Amino acid sequence: MKSSIRTFSLLIVSMWCAVPQINAQVNVTQEHNNLSRDGLYIDAAFTPSAAANLTRDLNFDGTISGNVYAQPLYIEGGPNGPMIIAVTESNNVYALNATTGTVIWQRTDIGPPVTSGLPCGNINPAGITGTPVVDLASRLLFFDALIDGATKKHFIYSLNVDTGNTNPGWPVDVNATATYNGITFTSLVQEERGGLALVNGIVYVAYSGYNGDCGMYHGWVVGVNINNPSSVMAWATTAIGGGIWGHGGVASDGTNMFVVTGNTFNTGGIWSGGEAIIRLQAGPIWSGQPTDYWAPTNWLNLDGGDTDLGGVSATVIDVPGATPSQLVLALGKDGNAYLVNRNNLGGITTPVAQANVGGINRGTSAVTYHTSQGAYFGFHYDAGAISAYKVTATNPPTIVSAWSMSQSGKGSPWVTTTDGTNNVIVWVAGVAGDQRVHGYDGDTGTVISAGGGANELMSGTRQWNTGMVARGRIYFGADNKVYAFMLPTGTPTPTPTATATATPTPTSTPTATPTSTPTASPTATATPTPTATPTATPTATPRPTPTARPHATPRPRPTPPPRPAAPQVKQIVISDLRLVSYEIAGYGELRAGDWVAHASRVLAVASSPSRTFSVRCNS
Repeated sequence: MKSSIRTFSLLIVSMWCAVPQINAQVNVTQEHNNLSRDGLYIDAAFTPSAAANLTRDLNFDGTISGNVYAQPLYIEGGPNGPMIIAVTESNNVYALNATTGTVIWQRTDIGPPVTSGLPCGNINPAGITGTPVVDLASRLLFFDALIDGATKKHFIYSLNVDTGNTNPGWPVDVNATATYNGITFTSLVQEERGGLALVNGIVYVAYSGYNGDCGMYHGWVVGVNINNPSSVMAWATTAIGGGIWGHGGVASDGTNMFVVTGNTFNTGGIWSGGEAIIRLQAGPIWSGQPTDYWAPTNWLNLDGGDTDLGGVSATVIDVPGATPSQLVLALGKDGNAYLVNRNNLGGITTPVAQANVGGINRGTSAVTYHTSQGAYFGFHYDAGAISAYKVTATNPPTIVSAWSMSQSGKGSPWVTTTDGTNNVIVWVAGVAGDQRVHGYDGDTGTVISAGGGANELMSGTRQWNTGMVARGRIYFGADNKVYAFMLPTGTPTPTPTATATATPTPTSTPTATPTSTPTASPTATATPTPTATPTATPTATPRPTPTARPHATPRPRPTPPPRPAAPQVKQIVISDLRLVSYEIAGYGELRAGDWVAHASRVLAVASSPSRTFSVRCNS
């Protein structure tokens, strides 16, 4: 293997290494926008002054049927124009016009949701709970639906996102296909709450138990090959319990998957998968080695007190300058935040960093973001506050309180920034509280948007849910309605949201041979009887006349001496070779795994003729 270092002034548009293509785009294809589950949306329209005047678009219809616990998605590039995808507990799926909120197509024939007969639970009806995921390349939409019948079953569906038609070979009957080490998946005791993840051609679905911890449930992650749905693999906690409860579901660094599990039962003091951060390789496959799990030394006490480590779904964090810099976050019902080296989780040991964050966290998602002042994570906890903590760029990193603001409700936050690091606003809805959208300065917690007036009041918001940003708008799903909020310009911003759907390929550290290999059961004869008819019921909706997009006024340059303006870089294409590291002037050398975390900086550097960008590749 020959190693080479190539340095370019980023007046050059294309380079080559094995980092995926990064295109500025607005598609929101998954929970919290990115596989890291950072909840970060880059949109130049969301300046503090504009955000302070956020109002609801009263002309946006958004009418749907059913209770909503899932984040809406935003999809462009199809024949129907920009669409909002929304799912409900009534097992209904909708594609709405993103401007008018009218129905483009809908599926109300997926199958009846479960309304009775569960051993416990607090979601009724129970149908589609977790946020779906979309594969843009194939235009496929994936979601999990719990369907009633003689046997209550989870089915993993794939629909054509442009028509709503069910794709051949789907849905997948999880009862009939998911097994692990002699454990068979049983839908009657398994609930699906978290967002689905799509990583390198496999869709991953995480499962918990029902509220009340009843029955012989396990924490499960089921993986289905999207090109061969008969290929199903799974991992489960060995002990009873260990549910994966968080709204974010499965997180990923682009290669490995991360989940956080809750309390287990009757372990006899032998750790069996609960109260842990678990790292899974493609499949999912779990090695069973300490590199691929972390649990606190007091995990047994957490089990006994029902103080789950897994109150919040896993969140991938990069902290340039810290050692280690590639981390994964867990926030528990015990009031603690834990950071662990995601390249070597370490087994049952002390974490890289730990801090008491002063509240119980359950069922939600956290956010992560970077400003000129450092790296942060933020969350909303049960006590009625939204808080942010800074992760120091030290060896080892530490967790330092940044700010906390009282705010009623139980929602999951999300973040906007105009360019990746500036004008950062942390947003949260007062879910099951004041039912308003609030925005806070990412560095100080200063109120940016106070929730608006009478027109901005939502109704029917459900706990754990989060908003989504696309083209100068915020969309939020609630019972029987998707709400749209807009900035005072009144039209979507022409600056697209950078969506890191192209994921990095960090070095995969686990080398241990898996001690337990999941067994797929694709030959099961059970066939899903619900949705025998894959037909969509599209409703023709005229496409709105496109709004002319304003051109940004160029900033005046100093007169002496005149120099030609740098061409605007539309994309950076990097392929063929394997990226080892890259360097941005002013930021130093960064590892390949930091690529997505710094994608916005790369694009910003690309627009400046005075900055350089170095790439080290193996050829």
